[in-house]
Amino acid sequence: MKKRHLLQALASLPLASLPFAPAWAQSATLKISHQFPGGTINEGDFRDRLVRRFAAEVEKRSKGVLKFEIYPGSSLMKTNSQFAAMRKGALDLALIPLSYAGGEIPEVNIGLMPGLVVSYEQATSWKTRPVGAELNRVLLDKGIVLISWIWQAGGVASRSKPVVEPEDAKGMKIRGGSREMDMILKEAGAAVVTMPSNEIYAAMQTGAMDAAMTSSTSFISFRLEEVAKALTTGRTGAYWFMFEPLMMSKAIFDKLPKEQQATIMAVGAEMEKFALEAAKKDDVDVAAIYQKAGAKVVDLSSATIKKWQAIARQTAWKDYGARNEGSAKLLALAEQTL
Repeated sequence: MKKRHLLQALASLPLASLPFAPAWAQSATLKISHQFPGGTINEGDFRDRLVRRFAAEVEKRSKGVLKFEIYPGSSLMKTNSQFAAMRKGALDLALIPLSYAGGEIPEVNIGLMPGLVVSYEQATSWKTRPVGAELNRVLLDKGIVLISWIWQAGGVASRSKPVVEPEDAKGMKIRGGSREMDMILKEAGAAVVTMPSNEIYAAMQTGAMDAAMTSSTSFISFRLEEVAKALTTGRTGAYWFMFEPLMMSKAIFDKLPKEQQATIMAVGAEMEKFALEAAKKDDVDVAAIYQKAGAKVVDLSSATIKKWQAIARQTAWKDYGARNEGSAKLLALAEQTL
C-alpha cells in the first residue's frame, strides 16, 4: 500500500520537480530587453530581429521548455538601467552598447574606443584573441555572460555640414556615444552632448544638438534622415566601431541546467554571422536612404581615419589606459589586433 501511494504521489508531481527528471524539462520564461525599435523576426532593426531569431531557435532546441518575452524600445526599463539590472539578476538578457556601462565598470569603455577598431575583420577577431578572453573574464567577474559578439560601424549625421576631418567638428554640439569618443570630439573643438541613441532624434530636431555619432543601423531605425542634412558613413572604414553584444545575467544563467546553458551559448554564437552580414548591409543601405532624403553623403578615407586615430592615442587611449590596471591590460591586448 505504501509503495502504491508513493507512486501515485510521484505521478502527480510536475516532471521538472522529480529528482530523476531530465535537465531540459525545467522550464523558464526569460525576458530580453533592448532600446531599439521593435519589428518582426524578418523585418526591422536587425538587433531586434537577432533577439527574436535567438529566442525562436533556443525555444525550438529546448522543445519549448525555454521561452522568451522580448521588450524593444526600452519598454521594460530605461535604457541605462539594463546593465545594472542584469548584474543584480533583475533582468535576464539584454542587447546593449557595452560602453553604456562605463560608469559602473570603466574597463568596458573599450567597446567604443575611437580608432582602436577600424574594420569588421579586426573587430570579429577579438572573440578568439587574448583581448576577447580578458574582456569575457572581466564581465563574468561582474556578473555578465557574453552570449553574442556583435560589432557595428558608424559615422556622423549632421544638421548642417558634413563632419569628416577633425577640424569640421569645431564649434559644433555633437553626441559621441562614449566617454572616450567625447574626448576626441572635445580635442577637435566640439561641445559634447551625452544621451542614448534612442534620444538623438528629438535633440537634433530641436537644435539641442548639431550632430550625432551612432551606428549605421541606428541612423536607419531612428529615422535621422528626417533631421539631418549630411551623413558621414562607415561603409569604407571607420574610427567609430561599437561593441553591442547580447548579454545575460550570470546569476540567471548559472541557475539553468547545463544543457540549457549550452543551447543558449551555441545559438548565441550562431547569431554572430547574421549580425555581421546585417551590420555590413546597413553600412551600405544607410547611404542610399540619406541620399534619397536629400542629404549630402560622404565617406572616410584611410588618411582621415588615421588623423582621428592619432588624436585618440594622445587623449582617449591615454586616459583609458591610466584609469586602472584592468583598462591598461585590455588596451594593450587590443592594440595587438591593429
